[in-house]
Amino acid sequence: MDASKFLILGANGQLGRALCKLYPDAIKTDVQGLDIADSSSVANYDWSKVEVIVNAAAYTNVDGAETPDGEKLAWAVNDQAVGNLAKVAVEKDIILVHIATDYDFDGNKKEPYKEDDPTNPLGKYAKTKAAGSKKASKTPKHYIMRTAWVIGDGKNFVRTMLELGQKGISPTVVADQIGRPTFTTELAKAIKFLIDKQAPYGTYNVTNEGEPVSWAEFTRAIFKEAGIDQSVTDTTTQKYFANKPGTAPRPLNSVLNLTKIESIGFKPRNWPEDLKEYIRKELAK
Repeated sequence: MDASKFLILGANGQLGRALCKLYPDAIKTDVQGLDIADSSSVANYDWSKVEVIVNAAAYTNVDGAETPDGEKLAWAVNDQAVGNLAKVAVEKDIILVHIATDYDFDGNKKEPYKEDDPTNPLGKYAKTKAAGSKKASKTPKHYIMRTAWVIGDGKNFVRTMLELGQKGISPTVVADQIGRPTFTTELAKAIKFLIDKQAPYGTYNVTNEGEPVSWAEFTRAIFKEAGIDQSVTDTTTQKYFANKPGTAPRPLNSVLNLTKIESIGFKPRNWPEDLKEYIRKELAK
C-alpha cells in the first residue's frame, strides 16, 4: 500500500515518532494540523488522499484523568475524537488503526489476557480508552492494537529510571504489577505487518515477547544494562500510592496473550533485546 496515503495522527508522540521513521512519506499531523476532537475540523479535512488513518494520538496522563479538567480532556481525545475518526473511516472507506491499552482490563485474571476477554476498565483514563476502542471497532476496516508499558522516544519509565540511577538514587518500585514492555519500534512494525499482509480486521494484542516482569524487576534490568550500581526496593501498589490521593487504579496483571498476532506470522522481539538497544542509544546521547 502507498505509504504517502497514510495519515499519522499524534506524530510527535512516542509511537508517532516511531511510525514517522517507518513511514517517512506518510502525511503527518498533530492537534495543530487537525483537531480530531473537533467534529467540524475532522469533517472539513481533505480525506481524498488518505487510505489509512493511524491514530497514535491519545491523552495518556492516567492520574491526570482523575481530575475534572483531565477527565474532560481524556473523554475528548480518547473517546469523542475516535468517534469522529470512525465516522470518517466509514464514510470514506478508510482503514482505521487505533491503539488500545492493557487498562481495558481490571488485572485480576491470573493468565495473560486474550483479545476477546471481557473488559473491565477501572479508572477514568481506562474508561475513556475502552469507550474509544469500542467506537473504532464499529468501523468495517479496523485494526485495534492493544498494547502495554510503552517505551519510545519521549517521557517513559526507562528514561525516568535511568535519570534516577545516574543521580545515585535507589528507587522504590512496585513489584506486584506484572507485564511486558512494548518498544514503539516493535509496535510500529506490528502495525505495518498487519497492513502489508492485509490481515483480517480486528483487535490484536501487541507487546514485546519475553518473560513477564514486575516494574521492580524491569528497573533492575535497566540498571544492569546501563551499568548502574543502585539497589531497587520492592513495594506493593497499595503502599506506593497510599499517601498519593487522586491516583488512578492500576491493573496488577498487564500481560497480554500474543498468540493471535504470532499465529499469522508476526513474532515480536524479546524485550531484553530491545532494552539493550534502547539503553545503548540513550547512553550515547
